[in-house]
Amino acid sequence: MSRNFIINQIDEWAKKDPERVCFKDGESSYSYKQLKRDSDTLANHFINSLEKNEPILIFGGIYYEMVVSFLAAMKAGHPYIPVDSQTPLDRVEMIISVAKPSCIIAWDELSIDTTTKFINRVQAESILRDDKSIELKNVISGDDVMYIIFTSGTTGVPKGVQITFNNLTDHLDWLMNNFGFEEGDKFLAQTSYSFDVSVMITYPCLLNGGVLNPVSKELIGNFNDLFIALKKMDLNIWISTPSFVEICLLDPNFNGDNYPNLKSFILAGEELKHSLAETLVNRFPNAETINAYGPTEATIIVTKMVITPELLAKSERLPIGEIKTGTGMYIVDDEGNKLPDGQVGELIIDGPTISPGYLNNPEKTAEAFFDMDGIPSYHSGDAAYIKDGIVYYQGRIDFQIKLHGYRIELEDVEHNLNKVSYVKTCTVVPKYKEHKVQQLVAYVVANPHDFEKDFKLSKAIKEEMKHHVMDYMIPQKFVYVDALPLTPNGKVDRKKLIAEVNN
Repeated sequence: MSRNFIINQIDEWAKKDPERVCFKDGESSYSYKQLKRDSDTLANHFINSLEKNEPILIFGGIYYEMVVSFLAAMKAGHPYIPVDSQTPLDRVEMIISVAKPSCIIAWDELSIDTTTKFINRVQAESILRDDKSIELKNVISGDDVMYIIFTSGTTGVPKGVQITFNNLTDHLDWLMNNFGFEEGDKFLAQTSYSFDVSVMITYPCLLNGGVLNPVSKELIGNFNDLFIALKKMDLNIWISTPSFVEICLLDPNFNGDNYPNLKSFILAGEELKHSLAETLVNRFPNAETINAYGPTEATIIVTKMVITPELLAKSERLPIGEIKTGTGMYIVDDEGNKLPDGQVGELIIDGPTISPGYLNNPEKTAEAFFDMDGIPSYHSGDAAYIKDGIVYYQGRIDFQIKLHGYRIELEDVEHNLNKVSYVKTCTVVPKYKEHKVQQLVAYVVANPHDFEKDFKLSKAIKEEMKHHVMDYMIPQKFVYVDALPLTPNGKVDRKKLIAEVNN
């Protein structure tokens, strides 16, 4: 047996119950036997063609082949970098520049000029037809980096959060023993693999011999087909952002009567609004609704709060919950002094799930990570308070926000908006509703142009911007001004604009 219990346990299903389905995409199903065979074969190729430990960039949507690639990378001793196929080419190139991967495997079309070893879908499928077995001599284990998730960065260059095998092992131990997962559970797989919530879907499901049920972006764009597909999945476990649940609640038939086997909703990635939680609890009285919180740097989630009618009745803003076993949390003021129960400050997280830092970025790593009495610790940048062991989120202390579950640095959006030919200067601020970011509003000083109407200018800016950033980073509203307001020390008065937008 290898030193990697994740690989051991998933491969064990291929021996115990080889035809058991692990991934069901509409009418296409894939077994645990196929998963082991394909991941072994691809791992064999990696072992024979790449240097151990160098990262592999894996590009694509929510596909079976992506899961094969993740397991193959682990078996061959390589960290993997999942990149969604909707990622703009500019951003993919920046990720490659930072990560310096030894190989890129693209399950979707990726037109990129690179000297890095490149495997497209046709080539990858040819490799998989070779059917090779391997010995797990190089498998990822211990403090080896297992995967790297790229998040938004303040300079416009994304940061690669490194998560080790030990980080994830500690997280999974807590998850598997505290969230009611059972053998054979059918999991919703809706979140992009470049979003870390997908990790807490993929591995608990496969470790328990469950079935991953993917939902594509195309399906989400067609409500009628989406609701039909979701019902056919007969799901047991729903893990997603609150925003996706909000879409599903538009269907009056999205309720416990029509989804009788759905036993839990685990909502993470952004703040859960009281009104949404209340609707969900009322629609699914027999399912458990869980509010979960955690930054990517602390390995996905580190708190859990079961939402009950009693909690809803006494809480205007929902707590993010009880702290994960083995994880420490405390609140500090601006000088780093610990604050007593009930006082708001920055939330510090410590313990065995804290990332070793950002890939090839020692400066940003030093800013965010530190050791306290030998314990790895992380500045979350979140304002919070703790009372009676329960953590209450109070927003961001800086200008990093979450929109539809995606973490966004406002400076990153501004950096890329300033690249647009029609923009002279700009600043971007969030508009809130019930403490949750609803949209990004851009204040723009425009360069001279020929557009007669503002909406035509906005359309042109969005069109140019989409080549540089993800869709969710493009502001939804544009306000055109002659000059941006400044503070007495000459900086853009972002707080004034936030107040104006949210008045």
